[in-house]
Amino acid sequence: MEFGLVVLSWQRGCHQSSRQAVAGGAQGPAAGFGARNDLRGRPRSPLTRTLLCLVVATMLTLQAGAAGAQTAAESWPNRAITWVVPFGAGGVTDLVSRKIAELLRTRLGQPVVVENRPGAGGTIGTEFVARAQADGYTVLYASGGPMTIQPNLGMTKLNYDPLKSYVHIRGVSSANQILVATAAAPYSTLAEFVAYAKAHPGKVNFGSPGPGTAQHLAGEMFQAAAGIKLTHVPYKSGSSQMTDMMSGILDVSFDYLAVLRPLIDTGKVKVLGTTGTARLAALPDAPTVLEAGYPDAVSVGSTWVSVPAGTDPRIVDRLSEALTAVLADPGIVADLASNGQVSIADKGPAEMGPFIVAETARYKRVIESAGIAAH
Repeated sequence: MEFGLVVLSWQRGCHQSSRQAVAGGAQGPAAGFGARNDLRGRPRSPLTRTLLCLVVATMLTLQAGAAGAQTAAESWPNRAITWVVPFGAGGVTDLVSRKIAELLRTRLGQPVVVENRPGAGGTIGTEFVARAQADGYTVLYASGGPMTIQPNLGMTKLNYDPLKSYVHIRGVSSANQILVATAAAPYSTLAEFVAYAKAHPGKVNFGSPGPGTAQHLAGEMFQAAAGIKLTHVPYKSGSSQMTDMMSGILDVSFDYLAVLRPLIDTGKVKVLGTTGTARLAALPDAPTVLEAGYPDAVSVGSTWVSVPAGTDPRIVDRLSEALTAVLADPGIVADLASNGQVSIADKGPAEMGPFIVAETARYKRVIESAGIAAH
């Protein structure tokens, strides 16, 4: 408020000086400033007085803007937060993120509205957040697919930089994927599946929530490691993918336990194996691709929370603290464990950058060694 009054006063002075510059002399309230001499003792010209007024007014305006930004950061959040999920409703990213968003709403005292923006392997929603205003009111539930896989596949031109376009606030989870087949499939183990796929090259299809997603890459890695040829069928959402699994349109799918558990428990799909290096406690009878002799098919997907680059550090700190508390909630901890996910909430802003660099490099090695090409 004080800044505004001072700025208004100087603006009025500038306006008066401008008129005096035209009229040829200083009169009234602005005359005091205008009557001052320059460093050599000569009276300042009306034009000089006008320029000085404009400079001072500009400086005060910038200070007022900085004060306003400081107030906005200190009062954050004072309205609803948009929680962007770059995948369709019903997938693992969406299911987990909604639970976190609800607990954040309680902790921050403002609505946290989930907004699904699927498409192009998660890059559409991810890019949307990169272009959003850096005010803490647009938050990304980030995923490894658009952040660490897509840059290596080159499937589409990315209009964001995974490191420079965001402040990565806190990790959420990492998880292995599960390879499932339709209940009526003529194979029930990894070995039987590989044998069948080799006998029917290109005839067996697999689904994913979109090109370049972790699920897509898992399928590409497995077929390259096993020496088989599968046909990829991309979807815009995990729910549509699973609907086609149950109807028999899809033969197999790679996905996470959070999505597959209802189908597994009801016998609508059968588990062939997992993409990890160790068996899941939730599926102790499911062998890993490592056990099956395919180390190059090991695949782990991760999620975290990010905001646009330039977001005030005070907002970043507050959101990081809120996420730390939410991810320590017993309900979230139990939910992650029951769905075969491992918490990476110990990775804060300082750790997330190196983590993303390491994950990107890991996928680059796998993609290149397996000869996986964009298609």
